[in-house]
Amino acid sequence: MPSSDLRDYIQLHLVVLAWGLTAILGKLIVLVPVDVVLFRTALAALGFAVLARALGHHLCIPRPRLLPMFGVGVILGLHWILFFWSARLATASVCLAAMPTAMLWCSLIEPWIDGSRRWRPAELVVGMVMVGAVWLIYEFEFRYWVGFSVAIASALLAAFFATLSKQQVTRGTHWSVIGFHQMAGACATALVARPFLEKGLLPPLPDASSALWLVVLALVCTVAAYAGFMDVLRRVSVFTVNIVYNMEPVYGIILAAVVFGRAEFMSGGFYVGAGIITAVVLALPWIRRWVEK
Repeated sequence: MPSSDLRDYIQLHLVVLAWGLTAILGKLIVLVPVDVVLFRTALAALGFAVLARALGHHLCIPRPRLLPMFGVGVILGLHWILFFWSARLATASVCLAAMPTAMLWCSLIEPWIDGSRRWRPAELVVGMVMVGAVWLIYEFEFRYWVGFSVAIASALLAAFFATLSKQQVTRGTHWSVIGFHQMAGACATALVARPFLEKGLLPPLPDASSALWLVVLALVCTVAAYAGFMDVLRRVSVFTVNIVYNMEPVYGIILAAVVFGRAEFMSGGFYVGAGIITAVVLALPWIRRWVEK
């Protein structure tokens, strides 16, 4: 493998590793989920604004383009609130185990939104297998059924976010500008949702430890990871990106066990179910070829 290809491959894995850290950081930050999202998105919006200015891009764009980006940010904000909430209701491992189902949701949502293609037989086969794997997790870890259900709802919103973001990226607006407006929409969502979920209009200031983890979450796991992903996407095939991206729950579950120890250890049935979900997602390209010959 040429050194440039190896560098891109390592960069992509580092991006996915950063995304795998999010559920863990969400548990380390001593704030309620909606406040985690509020601070994360505010800091990330600031980071994207600095990057956009440094790269020579203007944040002021016509309203017909701005409003869809802001709207997708609203979906992102709801996704993150549910994501961090599920990690609190269950464990980081349970939360991460549900995330690969976003690929299934994407395959069902994308044809409905853009009307560009029909549902594929391979995706229906994968869907049936995933339903069985999800049932297995519920069966063996029923004590976490609420957290796992919230995580699946979060994955559904992530699928809407990914599908709509893909359409926006292909329209020529620079990723730093898109990132800023999406984060602004997510931050506004957290601000509006806070009075309904917690007491008071504004969140309390985090302690020193939580503030440090929030900076890591916003700048490393959000801004830097997004920038690194968009950079490597210019040189790496979509096939490779999809394969590596679906290693996120694997990295996250391993890191959660290292950080939190026995509190993250699940039953054997859980790991079988999570393993089936991850293996099916990774094998989807080959399954599609086999089913659709």
